[in-house]
Amino acid sequence: MDFIGEIAALATSFLFAMTALIFTSTGRAVGSQVTNRMRLTFALIYLVLLNILLFHEPLPFSADSSRWFWLSLSGIIGLSLGDAFLFQSLVSVGPRLGSLMLSLAPIFGSIIAWIFFGETLILSQITGILLTLAGIAWVVLSHEEPPNTPHGRTRRGVIFGVLAALGQAVGLVFSRQGMSGDFSPFQANVIRMLAAVIFIWAWAALEGKADTTFKNLRGKPQVVGLLALGAFIGPVLGVSLSLFAIQHAEIGVASTLMALTPVILLPISHFAYKEKIGWQAIFGTGLAIAGVAILFLA
Repeated sequence: MDFIGEIAALATSFLFAMTALIFTSTGRAVGSQVTNRMRLTFALIYLVLLNILLFHEPLPFSADSSRWFWLSLSGIIGLSLGDAFLFQSLVSVGPRLGSLMLSLAPIFGSIIAWIFFGETLILSQITGILLTLAGIAWVVLSHEEPPNTPHGRTRRGVIFGVLAALGQAVGLVFSRQGMSGDFSPFQANVIRMLAAVIFIWAWAALEGKADTTFKNLRGKPQVVGLLALGAFIGPVLGVSLSLFAIQHAEIGVASTLMALTPVILLPISHFAYKEKIGWQAIFGTGLAIAGVAILFLA
C-alpha cells in the first residue's frame, strides 16, 4: 500500500485519543505519575508476552547493540521524560495550551530528521503539515474547558509543554535510527518500554515514591482495570503503530498525522460530555482534515 505509513499514523492518533480519555479518568483517581508508571509497566508485560508469542523470545536478544542503544534512549526520552514533561505542562497550563504545545512535535521532528537523516519535504507536504498544525491549534484554542480545569498559563507550563513536544520528536527520530532495516515494531517497542520502565521506577525510587504507587492503587480494582486496558490500547498498540508509521513515512508527515488526537477528541467531548462546540472548532477541524488530505495526496 502506498500510504500504509500514513494510515498507521492516523490510526495511532485514534488510539491515543481513546487512551487520553482512559488516563484522564485514572489520573484524577490516583494521580498522573502513578498512572504513568503503571501504564508503562502493564505495557511492558503485554509486549513481553507478544514477543514470546510472535518471536519465541521475551526480548530481541539477537538485536545488535546499536539497536538497543538507540531504542533504549528513545524510550527514556520519549516515553519517560517526554510524558513526565507533558503531565507537568497539563497541570500548569491546562489541557488546551498543553495540547497546543505538544503539536509542535511535528515541527521538531522534521527539523531533527533534516539535520540527522537529510530528509526533505516537498512543498505540498509542507503545506499539508502547516494546514494540519493550524487546524489543530485553532481547535485546541477555541475549545472551552470545563470550569474546574486549571488555567494557569505560566512560563513554566509553556516550557514544560515545549520540552514534552521535543521529547516526543526526539523519541521518534531515535526510534527510526534504531529500527533501520526491517526490524519489527513490536521488538522495537519492547526495548523502548523496558528502558522507560527501568528509568521511571528508578526515578520513583530515588524520590521515595515507589511504595506510594501501590498504596494509591490499593482497594481500587476498577482503576487498575482501566490502567491495564489503556496500557494495551496506547503504549502497546498505539506506540507500535507509531513506530511502524515512521518506518514507512517521513517523520514530519507521520508525526503530524499522529498529532490529530485533540481534533479527534472534539466530537467525543461533545457527545460524551455534552461540551459546546463553536464554529471556530468546526472550521479548525475542517482545516486539519484538509491538511491530512494534502499529505495523503502529496
